[in-house]
Amino acid sequence: MTVTEDSLIEYPCDFPIKVFGLAHPDFASAIAIVVQKHSSGFDANSIEMRNSTGAKYISLTCTVHVTSREQLDDLYRDLSSHPMVKMVL
Repeated sequence: MTVTEDSLIEYPCDFPIKVFGLAHPDFASAIAIVVQKHSSGFDANSIEMRNSTGAKYISLTCTVHVTSREQLDDLYRDLSSHPMVKMVL
């Protein structure tokens, strides 16, 4: 395992990422495509979904196997810039 000086994360690891957006039937599949671009072994069936109380928004938790900070940063950038995404944590 590798720990970089500027990170508290030990790589490789399984890292949960929360993605929020408006409830849309294609939201989960669109996010899965982005995640699979950065982690080829990602299983879209593992995405956890939760609707907001009023069902206007949806949150997805994608647990991704990451091997470096660069990979994780690139994934966050792509998710954050996706037009369907409101917020990534």
